[in-house]
Amino acid sequence: MNIRKVFITLTIIILGGIGALALAYPPILWTLILVIPLIIMGIMDMTQTQHTIKKNFPVIGRFRYLLESIRPEIMQYFVETDTEGRPINRLFRSLIYRRAKKVNDTTPFGTQMDVYKSGYEWMDHSIYAKNHTDLEHTPRVLVGGKDCKKPYSASILNISAMSFGSLSNRAVLALNGGAKKGNFAHNTGEGGISPYHKQPGGDLIWQVGTGYFGCRNKKGEFCPETFQKNATLENVKMIEIKISQGAKPGHGGILPASKNTEEIAEIRHVEAHTDVNSPPAHSAFNTPEGLIKFVKQLRDLSGGKPIGFKLCIGKKKEFEDICRAMIALDIKPDFITIDGGEGGTGAAPIEFSNSMGMPLRDGLAFAIDTLRGLDLKKDIKVIASGKILTGFHVARVIAMGADMVNSARAMMMAVGCIQALQCNTNTCPVGVATQDKKLIKGLDVADKTTRVYNFHHETVKSFIELMAAAGVSTPKDLSRKHINRRVSMSEIKMYSELYPEVEEGSLL
Repeated sequence: MNIRKVFITLTIIILGGIGALALAYPPILWTLILVIPLIIMGIMDMTQTQHTIKKNFPVIGRFRYLLESIRPEIMQYFVETDTEGRPINRLFRSLIYRRAKKVNDTTPFGTQMDVYKSGYEWMDHSIYAKNHTDLEHTPRVLVGGKDCKKPYSASILNISAMSFGSLSNRAVLALNGGAKKGNFAHNTGEGGISPYHKQPGGDLIWQVGTGYFGCRNKKGEFCPETFQKNATLENVKMIEIKISQGAKPGHGGILPASKNTEEIAEIRHVEAHTDVNSPPAHSAFNTPEGLIKFVKQLRDLSGGKPIGFKLCIGKKKEFEDICRAMIALDIKPDFITIDGGEGGTGAAPIEFSNSMGMPLRDGLAFAIDTLRGLDLKKDIKVIASGKILTGFHVARVIAMGADMVNSARAMMMAVGCIQALQCNTNTCPVGVATQDKKLIKGLDVADKTTRVYNFHHETVKSFIELMAAAGVSTPKDLSRKHINRRVSMSEIKMYSELYPEVEEGSLL
């Protein structure tokens, strides 16, 4: 049966019936208020050419698109289990929220994890466990090599790179306010230093990306003068050159026109209300030696502050070449941030998020082993950045050789992110990843500032408790032998077996 003919026939019958009843009983005219819009919708559906479903099934076909639009919410709240959700499952989301609110974060009745499933990981405890109250509860890491005049004592957990523009002004204020209250650092992201980064007074890691936002000339090239002006700000403690990020390595940043307001354009030195796509590579250098010389240039211009670079590991030889350039020029960065190819807060083409770049643990192990093999690790701090949500996640990468960690998605959730997955549409319902003022106004800065502080404090505390249970006193005492992974039903391997460590200087 032709659905269109049925619809037309029913429409004629309904209108005819309503007309006849209206003559006998005038109140029936009110039904036209409901019926006529449906008729109009049906006519529109039959005459449009974009959607076959709506054309073949007028009005009724619209339910398909309605259900599809709310599918993520249905899945998140009613279908997925506590351990199945992606990118971050409900188990971890709930833990982040509870720690941010500083409410009970314990769990009853045992783990929900399948401990006999391949991929399950755990940490070895000791029968000679230490009392966690006796350990240092605010572990710090001194970042700064022999050429650094202003080394920075950093927290072991800091806020990873997220730009103003990608995030709202109130979200940035809350993040930096939490960093100020908890004495940890806030990475600006490549979008430059905004007034909202400076107002609360929290420590900043200024990220300089391929677009050189905040330190560029009219051609979009690096400008030493504007760089020096921002680099010498008191609350800028470290400067990070972004070579690539885990969300889209080799692609460059993306800021859609809908988010590029007049204010953001002024901060970035670009044209407002246009798509702002960072170049995939830097114009200030194009060789390993060029990168290392650029590190020295920024260190000199900043007055000797710690300078480092961030990348997701791609071609291994390129990273090795950078390390050998450090030796040849006798110039070393103060830190290197390793990002994971599994992506982060940045919007990205799905092929890049799913299939480009080395995952964090593999990239981190390779970078650490390369630095050790070339006898460089003792001079360079390594920061791990990628899906750090809990104390165990911190312990795992510290055991692999990282000195400190950065977290982005967990910090967003501490600010109020509900994983609505609308970061790239300017429609974030909680006012975190949007520039829509109607949505931003619901975000209370004072409350979220406290939540960011709480999450940091409670996560570091849980990391310390894990260390104590393992019988170690400092993060440096953790090693790959402390972490285990089930690789099959009958086989378990320590990280020291999965990622064998190399001897210092063995690659020279």
